[in-house]
Amino acid sequence: MSVLARVGVGPLCVAARAVMPCFWRGKYFSSGREPVENQVTPMLRHLIYKIKATGPITVAEYMKEVLTNPAKVFSQLGSVLKNCDISVHLVEVSEKLSEVQASALMEEKVPLERDPGSSVYMKGVTKSGIPISWYRDLQDVPEGYGFYLAHEFFDVLPVHKFQKTPQGWREVFVDIDPQASDKLRFVLAPCVTPAEVFIQPDETRDHVEVCPEAGVTIQELSQRIARTGGAALIADYGHDGTKTDTFRGFCGHKLHDVLVAPGTADLTADVDFSYLRRMAEGKVASLGPIKQQTFLKNMGIDVRLKVLLDKSDEPSRQQLLQGYDMLMNPKKMGERFHFFALLPHQRLHGGSHPTNACQSKPSLSPVAGFGELAWR
Repeated sequence: MSVLARVGVGPLCVAARAVMPCFWRGKYFSSGREPVENQVTPMLRHLIYKIKATGPITVAEYMKEVLTNPAKVFSQLGSVLKNCDISVHLVEVSEKLSEVQASALMEEKVPLERDPGSSVYMKGVTKSGIPISWYRDLQDVPEGYGFYLAHEFFDVLPVHKFQKTPQGWREVFVDIDPQASDKLRFVLAPCVTPAEVFIQPDETRDHVEVCPEAGVTIQELSQRIARTGGAALIADYGHDGTKTDTFRGFCGHKLHDVLVAPGTADLTADVDFSYLRRMAEGKVASLGPIKQQTFLKNMGIDVRLKVLLDKSDEPSRQQLLQGYDMLMNPKKMGERFHFFALLPHQRLHGGSHPTNACQSKPSLSPVAGFGELAWR
């Protein structure tokens, strides 16, 4: 099994000093209309020095700096896998985060094997006895029949933001506010930037977000699955090419202005699943996106809930029902989270050889989660 965490790709754009003020502000650019006291963090100082030296930076570069720069430390924990005959490969560019993952996944008594200069920079064994390895890039993970899980992975990859203007598409940059030297602001590039090539010619929205790194990752996953088999399951916040401005920050589970106190909040942008589908086209088949509510129902969450409720005391029952409501309620996570899958064409079409009219089509089992659960 391969578990995908994060990959890094070099920036596509260069900064331009001449910019136009960006008066358009989307609903997620700020956590609210009330003025927020700016906190001068080490990350903010780093960004100000960088912009002074090189000029305004793209939103993609801003996200990359805030999310992966050593000045930022996350505390996300991995899930412990049950004992089975597999190995786990984590792609993680942040060594600090890999340490957090290791502490959650491994026994404290078992020492880690470290080799900073190697593509496999850390190795160990999980609490369940599963071999686990850490890599900095998906391309370093050995190829083979594998299952790739990307859970809330794509929504933190850097996005380029574009606004439609009378002069055409203009990229949104981050610059220093001329009215306050310790604050940042959004501006529009004065001319075309390289990332504009990722906007579809027939695009009808007036504001779009494009994520080239997501395309690179999907193409790599698609090629691996086509060559060696397996599948990929992507679970994330997203849409099917319909939303506009989704770039937002969260601090303490509350919306946070993305340009205030950088380094203290998580930055995210919804995944455009229509773009992922285009990047995988021809190499592998894709399913979804479907809403979490539908996916979990297809996976039998109602049956599982009943079994657990029958074996639980009253406090545990209330906790289970609250958890179920959080996962399935359309106003909570039920319709916000989506699932998307990649798998070999023959898994859906029964092989590459066509059948004639007299031959019956192969009877294929449904793909778990993407077909209605049926009891026999």
